Amino acid sequence: MIIVFSDARVFDGHCAEIGDPRHVVVEDGRIREVATTRPTLSGALEIPCGQRYLMPGLIDAHFHACSPSWDIRSADRMPASLMACHASRILADALDRGFTTVRDAAGADVGLARALESGLIQGPRLRYCGRALSQTGGHGDMRSAEEGEPCGCHGYGGLLSRTVDGPDELRRAVREELRQGAHQIKLFVSGGVLSPTDPLRMRQFSDEEVRVAVEEAASRERYVMAHCHTDKGAARCAALGVRSIEHGTLIERDETARSIAAAGAFVVPTLSVIDALGKSGGGKGLPHAMREKLDSVGDGAFRAIEVCRRNGVKLGLGTDLFDYASHPLQSGELELRGRVEAPIDVLRSATSVNAELLQIEDEVGRIAPGMRADLLVLDFDPLRELSGFRDKTRIPVLMQGGRIVRNTL
Repeated sequence: MIIVFSDARVFDGHCAEIGDPRHVVVEDGRIREVATTRPTLSGALEIPCGQRYLMPGLIDAHFHACSPSWDIRSADRMPASLMACHASRILADALDRGFTTVRDAAGADVGLARALESGLIQGPRLRYCGRALSQTGGHGDMRSAEEGEPCGCHGYGGLLSRTVDGPDELRRAVREELRQGAHQIKLFVSGGVLSPTDPLRMRQFSDEEVRVAVEEAASRERYVMAHCHTDKGAARCAALGVRSIEHGTLIERDETARSIAAAGAFVVPTLSVIDALGKSGGGKGLPHAMREKLDSVGDGAFRAIEVCRRNGVKLGLGTDLFDYASHPLQSGELELRGRVEAPIDVLRSATSVNAELLQIEDEVGRIAPGMRADLLVLDFDPLRELSGFRDKTRIPVLMQGGRIVRNTL
């Protein structure tokens, strides 16, 4: 079937100039044409946009499909079949908010990807890393300080993450995730808020271990995404070949930002998780040590974005949310970013820049002939009103891969 979005004001994923209304023709799941005059196509389904705004589907570059609770340890130990049910609901809700592609940052695997591809469940297009990799005592090690190893086994492993130590062990773990189809490898290279035993500024994994992961990922034309809050850690990531620096909340030096830009690496800020754990109350039950770590990253996150932006760092957009009460905050990431960035830069981050980061820029993130038809019709001007994304009823038409998910026009 041919579908025509007629009389639409098009944000193409890059250009700041909307221009005169256009007519976008979709056929076989892809954009066939972006026309200045209304095409005459026999039997085509027309969606009259009435000069509403048309843009590419949103991309979340730091998403957690396996995230029913802020109790990460509990989630990590959940039966896999139960977690799959939670993930199905979480993915479907993300699509309903207009996110047509997501990059998972721990736990999603080949099974979820195949379920989406076969239509068994509904949700965004999924780029997954399998289990995230942590050193013992790092951000992915969810054992308390009091917890030993009564079984005598080594390390920690759950649905979301596992511990590995030393270059050889790490190489094997990376190869195993790649064998199972991982689109990227996730490492923890600094401390984090929700882990029980690691200081936030702790340096995690040796340089040699990180290089091994980068080398193995590159062997399959994949890359490493690294959880990293600190300025020194971000500079280290850039020097070691890490492509995607997650959070970057404590990046403060222009020198660090310039080194990231020179390396061609990306930074993916995640403001929604700070908002959810802080002002929105998601972190009320956090232990004191975790609350202190949260407070230390909150104030710096906006400043880090400003430092990166003025030094030419490519900024993606992610959310990092857990817990059903917090997931609806996902769409608010754009408005939060708009506090320190121009709307056009935020929109690019959520579409074409994220597509480049995920290595799928020839498939999604733009409205152009040949691209997959991931499209949103908006009843607000996204270049002026980023808050509109918070209300899914203001996205009356949602299309993913040429399939109409919602049409309330």
